[in-house]
Amino acid sequence: MNLLLIEKSQILPTDPTDSLLKAKIEGRQLQHLLTIHKAQQGDTLKVGLKNGQTGTGRIEHLNNAEAILTITLTDEPPDALPVKLIIGLPRPKMLKRIIQHASAMGVKEIHFINSFKVEKSFWSSPWLGTEKLEENLILGLEQAEDTRMPQIYLHKLFKPFVEDKLPEISANTQKWVAHPRVDSACPVATTQPTTLVIGPEGGFTEYEVGKFEEQGFSTFHMGSRILRVETAIPALLAKLFPFA
Repeated sequence: MNLLLIEKSQILPTDPTDSLLKAKIEGRQLQHLLTIHKAQQGDTLKVGLKNGQTGTGRIEHLNNAEAILTITLTDEPPDALPVKLIIGLPRPKMLKRIIQHASAMGVKEIHFINSFKVEKSFWSSPWLGTEKLEENLILGLEQAEDTRMPQIYLHKLFKPFVEDKLPEISANTQKWVAHPRVDSACPVATTQPTTLVIGPEGGFTEYEVGKFEEQGFSTFHMGSRILRVETAIPALLAKLFPFA
C-alpha cells in the first residue's frame, strides 16, 4: 500500500475555522499501517481521497482500534490509460489479481463477458460481489498511488453484448482483439482511445472472433508465447501504451 485511499465517510467533522481535514482509519488499512508500515504517532503518509486529490496525512492518534490523521490534499492523481478493457471472465482465483493489475495500471473501465470457454460456475463466484470487486480495485489504486475508481461491468450473454452493447462501448476508439496465431503483431505505444478485448483461459472460438470482426475489431498477436490472462493483460497494456 503506497497510498492510503480515504473514503468521504472516513472524514471526521471539524471546526469550520479549521482548514485541515481529519480522517479515521480502521480495519484492513489500520492493520496494514500497524503490521507492514510499522507506523507510529507523528508519522507522515501519502494519502488520497477516493475520486479526488492526493496529498499527505499526519498520524495524530494511533492505537490498535483506530488511527486519526490530519490530511492535506494538494495534487492530482496520475492520468488514466485511454483504454476500455473487455475480458472473457477468468477463473475466480485469477479474477482478483487481474482486477488489481488493471486498476494499478490505470484502466478505468473493465467489462467481463461470457464466452464459450467460460465455465458457468465462474458467474456464481463470491469474488464478483460488489464489495469484493471494490476491494480489489482499491488495492490496485493504493499500489499505484491513484484515487480514481474504475468501473466494472458484467455481461452474462455473449451475443447480445457484442451486437447490442459493444458498438456504443467501442465508439470512436481503436478496436483490437488479442488472439494468438494471427498475422498482425501487437501495436506499440499508442495514445489513442482504445477498446482492447482479451479472451478467457483457452481463448475465444473462431465464431466469437468473427463476431468482434463484424463490429470493426482487428486481431493481433503477442508473439509465439501463449500467456495466462493475468500475465497477458499487464504485458499488453505496457506494450500498447507509453508509461511516463
